[in-house]
Amino acid sequence: MKKTVFAGFGGQGVLMMGYAFAMAVMNDGKHITYLPAYGAEMRGGTANCTVAVSDEEIFSPVASAPDYAVILSNPSLIKYESMINNGGTVFINSSLVTKEVSRDDIHIVKVPAGDMARKLRNERISNMIMLGAFVSGSQLTSMESILDALAEITKGKKATLMKSNKKGLDAGAEYVLQGV
Repeated sequence: MKKTVFAGFGGQGVLMMGYAFAMAVMNDGKHITYLPAYGAEMRGGTANCTVAVSDEEIFSPVASAPDYAVILSNPSLIKYESMINNGGTVFINSSLVTKEVSRDDIHIVKVPAGDMARKLRNERISNMIMLGAFVSGSQLTSMESILDALAEITKGKKATLMKSNKKGLDAGAEYVLQGV
């Protein structure tokens, strides 16, 4: 079983990233649990979700020691850094997260998602950039599965939304593949 936590502030698309990932791996035929949590403030408050993925039935959705984390804020890094499994991987939006990781037993992938989104002229896709980086780096699902899940989730929305989501996913995936 592989556990992932997505964490940041409300309004950053944290829950959407986790939900799209959960839908993608479920459509891949895996067993999943998806457990969202957010502060009472909603936008601007804390938001996180955990997704567990397994080939077998999952008995607890709690990700007490996640293998992966996708971090979009300093408070989220402070909260989850110590929980990551030894040898785990943390994907950090380095445009927003300024705190340095103090552990040397985990892999860190810094993605300047905010800067990349600004270059793509759409600051709202930084979560898709981070999701693309995570999918590319973790190999837990394919980009095609993520795109299918997003199409299902955003059914009935403007085609431009899917186009910009794909642009963000591709940028994040390419960034990780280039090993920048």
